[in-house]
Amino acid sequence: MAAKRAERLVNLVIALLGTRQYVTAARIRATVPGYEPDDGTARADEAFKRMFERDKAELREMGVPLETGRTSVFDTEDGYRIARADYELPEITLTGEEAAAVGLALRLWESAQLAGAAQSALVKLRAAGVDVDTVGAIPLRPRLDSDEPAFEPVYAAARDRRALEFDYRRPDEGAPARRHVQPWGVVAWHGRWYLGGLDLDRQAPRVFRLSRVVGTPRAAGPAGAFEPPADVDLAAMVAGQSRGEEQLAVVRARPGTAIGLRRHATPLGAAEDGDDRLQVRTTEPMRLADELAAYGSDVLVEAPAAVREAVVARLTRLAAMSPGERAPGERAPEERA
Repeated sequence: MAAKRAERLVNLVIALLGTRQYVTAARIRATVPGYEPDDGTARADEAFKRMFERDKAELREMGVPLETGRTSVFDTEDGYRIARADYELPEITLTGEEAAAVGLALRLWESAQLAGAAQSALVKLRAAGVDVDTVGAIPLRPRLDSDEPAFEPVYAAARDRRALEFDYRRPDEGAPARRHVQPWGVVAWHGRWYLGGLDLDRQAPRVFRLSRVVGTPRAAGPAGAFEPPADVDLAAMVAGQSRGEEQLAVVRARPGTAIGLRRHATPLGAAEDGDDRLQVRTTEPMRLADELAAYGSDVLVEAPAAVREAVVARLTRLAAMSPGERAPGERAPEERA
């Protein structure tokens, strides 16, 4: 299936799921991107009819419950809608073993960049009443992207219960410092990997972001030299360290775009140019900037200025990596960020 046709079908499904009323073909033609516009010619009308008939047939072949009918006795032509009760997934039920496996997948996602998607899946499962175990010990080894070179030696030291030493660079320090740690384990949190353990120099539990480890960590001493506390919760340790002051961001999104952002945003109404204004709460403004930049020209940041500037910087770097002319009417990164 061509990319344009697939995008049009997705737009059509979203439009028909968003209403309980029957939507006429003329309304679909005017509101769903991808269809032949109405220029008053018979050729355009015929092209739209052929395209729409093919799309209806394809949706039905894929099992989408497309209904035909009229909302009111005063309607003069049939419309279309999707039966949500037949389209949406049924209640999710998992056995204890299945829930544990899902928990493992969420903790040890193959790509740290997809941890946000894993967290979204966890929220959906819990909302469906599924008790997912994300901390239970399952003897499987995770895979990891190669951009975390410290992961392998740190993971091995935690597994073998061996002391660990490494150079660690804090953001507020100019040079790395040598750290000696009893590694209790590694955990993914908001797209990054962390080591939790006992800092032997400070005799206190500490959390270390693996991306700040300089060089290759080195295990020292015999295996089985210590045991982590029975009640240790590595995720809680990381969350306690990374939790910052909540900030509010106001962004504008083009209608029908930034669906992922809308799931955790509060609608503020429409802007003068027709965009949707959204309010987003965050304790990690730079992580939010990463998310907003991924939407490209579909999202514009109104406030705060720091997030706006961070998005502009990310889009500017991206544009420099892929130089080329913008399509007619396309806004530059600094115009949308």
